[in-house]
Amino acid sequence: MRPQARALAFSLALLASTLPALATPIANPVATFSGLDKITTRLTKFDAYVNETVQFGSLQITPRACYTRPPNETQRTSVFVEVDQVSLAGSSKRIFTGWMFADSPALNAIDDAVYDFWLVDCKQRSDVPPPKQTNPLPAEADPGTADAAPAADPLAAPAPATAAPPPNRTEAGSFITLLNPAPAAETSPDAQ
Repeated sequence: MRPQARALAFSLALLASTLPALATPIANPVATFSGLDKITTRLTKFDAYVNETVQFGSLQITPRACYTRPPNETQRTSVFVEVDQVSLAGSSKRIFTGWMFADSPALNAIDDAVYDFWLVDCKQRSDVPPPKQTNPLPAEADPGTADAAPAADPLAAPAPATAAPPPNRTEAGSFITLLNPAPAAETSPDAQ
């Protein structure tokens, strides 16, 4: 090897060793949002699984990807989300498709007169059970028949022991509606 090529190779190796390695983002299955009802000033914190639609007021929120960075890098939490607005007639209109960042909540482009929401975090687990699979294979179906449902994903997480959703959510397929229960009336134990 010629001395110039050797010096260039050494310089490149030295430069490569001093540059920080760029780690790949960590994909997370759960996005945590906070939502604000501007009329009642009620804040709601809720989790949504990736590809699960959650309704917050008149907004239907569907996270498609949720990423965090490794702990040794600058923290950057981001979600790619689709937001639809549902009218009183039941029709929906896409009002936003794009990235939201937890460290810059003012960058979201959601312009709704009543509801606002922002990304809080992406995480691996949630207290909220994951959405149910819509086409599980029935035990009595013969997998050799043409009309049999597709097999369940063998790598999917097992179903939680309690199948009922928490009391502040209703579930239909992969669509979740957040309910805002009215505050309980204050009663004293002495009241008859």
